[in-house]
Amino acid sequence: IRYANNLRAGRNLIIEDGVEVMALSKNGISLGDNVTLGAMSTIKPSNYYGHNIGIGLTMGNNSNIGRYSYIGCSGGINIGSNVMISPRVSMYAENHVFDNIHIPMKQQGVERKEINILDNCWIAGNSVILAGVTIGEGSIVAAGSVVTKDVPPYSIVAGSPAKIISNRKDL
Repeated sequence: IRYANNLRAGRNLIIEDGVEVMALSKNGISLGDNVTLGAMSTIKPSNYYGHNIGIGLTMGNNSNIGRYSYIGCSGGINIGSNVMISPRVSMYAENHVFDNIHIPMKQQGVERKEINILDNCWIAGNSVILAGVTIGEGSIVAAGSVVTKDVPPYSIVAGSPAKIISNRKDL
């Protein structure tokens, strides 16, 4: 845990082996009660040298981040309560700017956009959630999906890019 003074946690926080939390961020890292951070997962809102300070992460009660997941929360990520994030899920709340072909992409900066995952969602293994996406309450993201657009409440999405395949209210 780096910059631990920016980390706030509720009761019964479980941090498994090899977790990396870089808490330096504008809003810090805020974790609710009964949160688990799975082994070898990474939470990173900023780089290690204090440049380009990101927004941070908030996470509700009874939620978890699975093993080997990467949470890039520079643009801000809000995860609700009772959210299950399976192993090897990646979230990227920023994208590199690449509009000008005459300037190296690395020099064009980044665009940050918040990710919101509302309550009672399941993000299955090896999924990728991209900047600017909101995943509606009660939704399921199938394994291996790449979510590039908002997901309506109680939807089941799958694929790359993820598309709605069902609605839990219709089951």
